[in-house]
Amino acid sequence: MSETNRVTLGVTGMTCAACSTRVEKVLNKMDGVEAQVNLTTEKATVDYDAEKISMEEITQKIEDVGYGVQTDKAEFDITGMTCAACSSRIEKVLNKQAGVKTASVNLTTESAVIEYNAGLVNEQSLIEKIQHIGYDAKPKAEAAENQSNKEKELKRKKTKLIISAILSAPLLLTMLVHLFGMELPPIFMNPWFQFILATPVQFIIGWQFYVGAYKNLKNGGANMDVLVALGTSAAYFYSLYEASKTIGNPGYMPHLYFETSAVLITLILFGKYLEARAKSQTTNALSKLLHLQAKEARVVRDGKEMMIPIEQVKVGDHLLVRPGEKIPVDGILAKGRTSVDESMLTGESIPIEKDPGAALIGSTMNKNGSIEMEATKVGKDTALASIIKVVEEAQGSKAPIQRLADIISGYFVPIVIGIAIVTFIMWIAFVHPGEFEPALVAAIAVLVIACPCALGLATPTSIMVGTGRAAESGILFKGGEHLERTHQLEAIVLDKTGTITKGKPEVTDFTGDEEALQLLASAEKGSEHPLAEAIVAHATEKDLAFLDVDDFTAIPGHGIVAQIAGKQILVGNRKLMLDHQIEIEGAEEVLVGYETSGKTAMLVAIEGTYRGIVAVADTIKETAPEAIKQLKELGIDVVMLTGDNERTAQAVAKQVGIDQVIAQVLPEEKADKVKEIQSQGKKVAMVGDGVNDAPALVTADIGIAIGTGTEVAIEAADVTILGGELLLLPKAISISHATIRNIRQNLFWAFGYNAAGIPVAAIGLLAPWIAGAAMALSSVSVVTNALRLKRVKL
Repeated sequence: MSETNRVTLGVTGMTCAACSTRVEKVLNKMDGVEAQVNLTTEKATVDYDAEKISMEEITQKIEDVGYGVQTDKAEFDITGMTCAACSSRIEKVLNKQAGVKTASVNLTTESAVIEYNAGLVNEQSLIEKIQHIGYDAKPKAEAAENQSNKEKELKRKKTKLIISAILSAPLLLTMLVHLFGMELPPIFMNPWFQFILATPVQFIIGWQFYVGAYKNLKNGGANMDVLVALGTSAAYFYSLYEASKTIGNPGYMPHLYFETSAVLITLILFGKYLEARAKSQTTNALSKLLHLQAKEARVVRDGKEMMIPIEQVKVGDHLLVRPGEKIPVDGILAKGRTSVDESMLTGESIPIEKDPGAALIGSTMNKNGSIEMEATKVGKDTALASIIKVVEEAQGSKAPIQRLADIISGYFVPIVIGIAIVTFIMWIAFVHPGEFEPALVAAIAVLVIACPCALGLATPTSIMVGTGRAAESGILFKGGEHLERTHQLEAIVLDKTGTITKGKPEVTDFTGDEEALQLLASAEKGSEHPLAEAIVAHATEKDLAFLDVDDFTAIPGHGIVAQIAGKQILVGNRKLMLDHQIEIEGAEEVLVGYETSGKTAMLVAIEGTYRGIVAVADTIKETAPEAIKQLKELGIDVVMLTGDNERTAQAVAKQVGIDQVIAQVLPEEKADKVKEIQSQGKKVAMVGDGVNDAPALVTADIGIAIGTGTEVAIEAADVTILGGELLLLPKAISISHATIRNIRQNLFWAFGYNAAGIPVAAIGLLAPWIAGAAMALSSVSVVTNALRLKRVKL
């Protein structure tokens, strides 16, 4: 083996020595590779000959034999990008870097998300690579800090725009002289006066375009800066050449284009400012989430009560929360009782009663009791922080529909420069033979009109606003690709328990008297069975007192026998009553009626006499029928999946309006049932709780976790519906349709604008300053159109 490289790879999925041996054996069979795999550390130390084999082939081989190569994720804030060609170039360079698995660069959020192998590359080397091609990068700031940085940048852009506008205004007036024959003081037409005004705009205000163009050209790329620098420099230096002719020749009438270069730069800065201001509005959803966070917490340390910043709260701290205050972090209620408004997270408008031991969610509102709580999750681990992270990642991710725009942007600028050169040649050779000025003006107009900014903003801006609008409604899309795929859904599979139903049994009917209910509930009070808990809860609502149980016997498969206050209580099925020779003939019809409607019915007898029937069922959510109706109106096939028996399943399905039912399905079989529907050629969503249904959620085209918005649910699926509100399902599909429609509109106008603008500029029908204004407004129009999604009715 010639000179070798050594790397250490984290290997996932190994469970025993046979696994590590297999990975080691497979790697050592590769030409130019020597490997040692350690099961305990779950790492592979690999020496390889880079001339014979690449790192990508080694990682692929590990994955081929059924294991994974551990990767890290880095998020950077990128500065210096001006158009789609910039983001496309950075992405292309990073994806070619050894050790980088995937890199996604978002022009709208000015950020990059990179998945990489820490054994081959690190964050610093990635930053250096980005800097080498002319941009800058730093680890992503906290969302609040990032928001502050963007506000500062917006202010800086505004200041530059105002200075540029003040210097360019007199030059704009000279344009009116040429267009309308207006009279101005002679000083305005003096070439050196114009030179003094145009020079700071060109080389101080506009220096950013030269820097950007140089860095891009140096690294073999081209972006919007190249177009602007070329166009404005041509106008400026030709004007300077003309002005120089007046030296020693006062009678010469120079043909000046100082106003073209200065006004162009001002218009482009104006467009960039409007674009940045509009883009800042696309992050409103994130800002709203950030503003939900408490800023301070009242902590008890060493017996003393003190207010500290929320960042200083530690796990295990005891915090005091008064009525009307926000609960600072996630935790458990240690002392006191209260009700908590959790609507910001779950959408549930009714405050939730909390007793000692109950879970508390940070940023929810304590309503009416002073409490002491113990912090269990702080900082980035809280439920709200998890949600903010999901929204950030979704807004920074790319939808598949963006690939076309990215590909085109990468080749766009060189093509435009080529068209501008051809335009110049055609004008100077054929349209106005030998005349330099009209050829120059037409070429400048082509360079300026063709900026690909609108193309680069078309998709990410809509994704940002769409995911933000969804988050405001309690719908969390994990990424742009999931937002796009959701609009393709043709079938939706709903788990019954906890999704269609409340997931908690309730007493729906009781045919006996108050004494029978009191004795029944007293007998069941010591049981932890869900049905028993439902009966006890029902008696509690009726304010019945519980009696002491003298004797209790559970008879598996039949029911219970108890002695209370000297009376024998029987609760159970027909077999239990038959064994104790209790007459129930009059109850049979009622019993069958309950069972047919999917309820669990139990007979109650006291002292050998039948006294009534208690029926318990997992009741459906109030909004379930309307949600199913709306899904059907969207053309979605709705299927219910449950482990219950056919009769119970059909009864629940009938109540909510579902026609297709798959019953008696084991948890491990749910994924197979989803595959069966997919085999019919349909795009399928699976809706479940994110834990028991995990295999089916992963198998489906879109996995939707429905629950309380905990990190478990968020991690398990592509989309999370907060609060268990089923009506958010049709809303999720609607926002997906609206976002994709908006993206298509943006792409149509961005492509159409360039397709129409370039030939119009080439034939000389656009003055450069008009082309500059049109270019600036094209970007603003795309962002403005995306902002319409904020007003989508859900």
